[in-house]
Amino acid sequence: MEQSVQDASLRVIASLHRDGIGLELKPVDLCFLVALQTRASQSSLTCFEEELLLDVFEQVCDAVDPDGENLRKRATNAIRRLRAQRLLSRVDGAGIIRAGDYSMTRLASGIVEFFMADQVLTCESLSLLTKALLASLFQIRTEAKKAQTPDEWRQHVVGPLRVTVGDLVAGIERRQRGLDAQQEQVRKQIGELLEADWFAAVDQCQQLLDDTTTTLSELNSVLLHDTHQILTVLSDIEQVAAQAGMSDAEEATQRVSEQVDRVTAWGHTRQLAWSSYYQYVHRFLRDVVRLDPSRALSERLRNQLADWTRQPFFWVVAQASRIRVLRENAVREQRPPVIRPPQDREVPLEYVPSDREATVLEDLVRAVLADGKATLSEVLDVVLPEVESAKRFAVVGRIAAQIVAEGAPHSARERPWVQVPGEIEVEEWVLAGGQMHA
Repeated sequence: MEQSVQDASLRVIASLHRDGIGLELKPVDLCFLVALQTRASQSSLTCFEEELLLDVFEQVCDAVDPDGENLRKRATNAIRRLRAQRLLSRVDGAGIIRAGDYSMTRLASGIVEFFMADQVLTCESLSLLTKALLASLFQIRTEAKKAQTPDEWRQHVVGPLRVTVGDLVAGIERRQRGLDAQQEQVRKQIGELLEADWFAAVDQCQQLLDDTTTTLSELNSVLLHDTHQILTVLSDIEQVAAQAGMSDAEEATQRVSEQVDRVTAWGHTRQLAWSSYYQYVHRFLRDVVRLDPSRALSERLRNQLADWTRQPFFWVVAQASRIRVLRENAVREQRPPVIRPPQDREVPLEYVPSDREATVLEDLVRAVLADGKATLSEVLDVVLPEVESAKRFAVVGRIAAQIVAEGAPHSARERPWVQVPGEIEVEEWVLAGGQMHA
């Protein structure tokens, strides 16, 4: 489809160049067309008699050129020029036999509409157009699900998509062009304000910028919200058409989807363009206008730039001399970084006997003491064989503490060392009732 559209465009371009078609409208010709459009709207005319054309042209000349002469001849030449440029066409078919009837072509109506139309896209108008478009698409989707014959598809689906929906989308695009023209007028107005009143125009420029920014933000929000629903409904219609094998309906749906995508892309592009312009004007107001409210600096700079050919100026920079260092440069030694040697941060586990083991050991010691053992070594000789060899050294201390608490030991000033099981030597204690021996 894209290739066929491109081929058609190339054929039109070739024919325009071959036929030498162009437009050259004088101000009086444009005023003449506007007057004809107004007369047709007021009087509900479908065509214009030649005498009426001459009368309208004379009225236009009285308004824009009251001192003009030969108005009848000038009117005849104007009609001939407009017919040559396909802006007026003769519709009576009588030839040169009698005075003819004329009508404005679509090209002339479009030119007049461009200058007369005051349709600017606003949040309210865009919301109304998108809601009307959605309502039409919902109805078309319902008809597409019920259509059975090709005639029903052409009458209830393809036709509304090409005419009703196309006109609604074209209305949105036409108002977009009006908003583009309004934005251009805002930029021109900001420039004129700054040119007329340098510092006092800051607040007015800021207000114009903020109003347009708010309008574009609201339009973008409406577009993002409504176009998503529109594309969803169009996708449903295209799926139903594909299942029914209706290629015309698919093509019409795709064409409308492309138009909606173009509308969405317009909103995104205008938002980015206005954001850049907004930032540029703000920088100019902040860095130039507010810093030079009397325009003295800018005026001097403009005068210097204008007189540069007669009095050129240059930017001269003197290279500063280096400071001489009288002392010798000492190479600073690089100290090695302070580091700590690696350490084993794992703490060895300490054996802690369970309560059950401690209870059994205490009972065993009490039983040995009850048998009448007289010394510490005799108690250890009986108890230590019952303990694991790795735990005996720790157990000796526990046994000695228990004997001190329960056996009331006593010893001489010189205590002998005695070998006990487990390759352990202990100082000998004599328990109550016993005697010290070597």
